[in-house]
Amino acid sequence: MPYRRVIAQHPAHRDDIADLVTRRPLPGPGLPHLDPFLFLNHHGPQVYPPDNRGLPFGPHPHRGFETVTFILAGALAHSDSGGHESVIDAGGVQWMTAGRGLVHAELSPEAFRRGGGPLEILQLWVNLPARLKMTAPRYVGLQREDIPAVDADDGRVCVRLVSGRFHDISGPVKPLVDVAMAVVELREGGRVVLPAPRTHTVFLYVVRGALHVGGTPVRPHHLVALDDGADEVELHAQGEASVLFGHAEPFAEPIVAHGPFVMNTAEEIREAVRDYQAGRFDAVPD
Repeated sequence: MPYRRVIAQHPAHRDDIADLVTRRPLPGPGLPHLDPFLFLNHHGPQVYPPDNRGLPFGPHPHRGFETVTFILAGALAHSDSGGHESVIDAGGVQWMTAGRGLVHAELSPEAFRRGGGPLEILQLWVNLPARLKMTAPRYVGLQREDIPAVDADDGRVCVRLVSGRFHDISGPVKPLVDVAMAVVELREGGRVVLPAPRTHTVFLYVVRGALHVGGTPVRPHHLVALDDGADEVELHAQGEASVLFGHAEPFAEPIVAHGPFVMNTAEEIREAVRDYQAGRFDAVPD
């Protein structure tokens, strides 16, 4: 059975934000994006002391894409100008569609700031096609228990399925476009074959651990680029491992990015800036 083959491994570069340990594999040197995947920040893992200041992501705007945030350890409080609020704990996911524009804040809840504890978060930006750039904003917050945990290989693999399908099970998020996303946890020796249509771009980031992808050893904190020669990806763990895995059909459209705005033309970026400055994204509720 043929599987997709590894063609490159892109390291995550350290780019700490204040006292927040941050690694970023995308964008990186020679890899401005992985259509339609735009950006990944890997925060932590680290342990915060009691009476800490928490995360530094106060109110800021977005337009033209989606943010998908995986809380691996700790907790994350979300609020936005669409009136959505939640506190998501370890194992949960936030899926926010900025669309035509939202202002949101991602902060540590009071209990975490007071008591401290472990923290690890992945935030992925997923582009929207031109026809959906100005769609109405929306938000889905899922706790760990809301996300199907699909076992494979006699329990040595767990696929925490956020969107898409695996073993005839569907993830709870129904994206505007065909995007499959999951966190895959493997014990030593665990093996799993994941669907990845050859017309889709695969997103595969090794959060931690030792494993082979299609027979090739891959390294932690690397984004693994694959060829399009098959419709499946094989993961085989050499030790405990965790992987962020997804796939989506590329849009093959122009990408013009300016900070928190991702559009198709420079004029659309200027319009986004004007709209934000004019208060058309509103403000995060108190």
